[in-house]
Amino acid sequence: MTYAPSARQQERFAYRRRQAIRSVLLAALSTAVVGVLFAVGITGSPGWPRVKQSFLNVDVATKYLPDILDGFWLNIQLFLVCAPLALLLGLLMAVLRTLRGPVFFPVRAIATGYTYMFRGLPLIITIYLFAFGLPGLRLQGTPDVLVLGGAAITITYGSYLAEVFRAGIESVHPSQIAAARSLGLSYRQAMRHVVLPQAVRRVAPPLLNDVVSMQKDVGLISLAGPIDAIRSAQIGQAGSANFTPYVVAAVLFILLALPLIVITDRVTLRAARTQNAGI
Repeated sequence: MTYAPSARQQERFAYRRRQAIRSVLLAALSTAVVGVLFAVGITGSPGWPRVKQSFLNVDVATKYLPDILDGFWLNIQLFLVCAPLALLLGLLMAVLRTLRGPVFFPVRAIATGYTYMFRGLPLIITIYLFAFGLPGLRLQGTPDVLVLGGAAITITYGSYLAEVFRAGIESVHPSQIAAARSLGLSYRQAMRHVVLPQAVRRVAPPLLNDVVSMQKDVGLISLAGPIDAIRSAQIGQAGSANFTPYVVAAVLFILLALPLIVITDRVTLRAARTQNAGI
């Protein structure tokens, strides 16, 4: 027997559809009005022609776009390597900080000192220390500045992610570990099968936010010397006496960040709905 909504229910559905359409139209209209006012306000300002020539020069953008794209590919590769490594490092440090027992005190102290130091140290200084300080020791087998700069980014963001993971681990009630142990699981098995899956799911939104921040900060590798998008834009700006290359690099970073931002928003919304449904 198929379900047939009543006349009253059909009226409710129709009303909700009308309200949804009305909301979309109002949102589109208000956005268009604000956009037009914003555009008129900027383009009508006295200094707009000069700003347009200095930051939005199409000829300069076309000339230096290939070089900036070549450098941007280096940023993408660096991000694809640093992001997983930082996640693994952060998870490892979080687990080490949550170990119990006096025998693990030195391990907890090292993990705590690591997170405290690199969370307080600016990333720019960390890159300088790694890229220029370590080679100064003249140690055999020292990698190039690209690897050292990537290590600085990984270690710095690993300290941030470690605190996020630790917050997720400590949010799981200790009774769940006790229940897992009573079923015969070891502490390591309880962490792997009971605690960590819940912890990662709970802190997924802030983890993704940190990954988005890392996607932007891989551009700081230019401080160490590699020719990435930022360095290519700097070379273009010096050669053309125009800031348009920086705008081109900025647009590329925004385009790279958009998918991650959309995923983060969806995960955050889903987590909020799940939490509200459980109340």
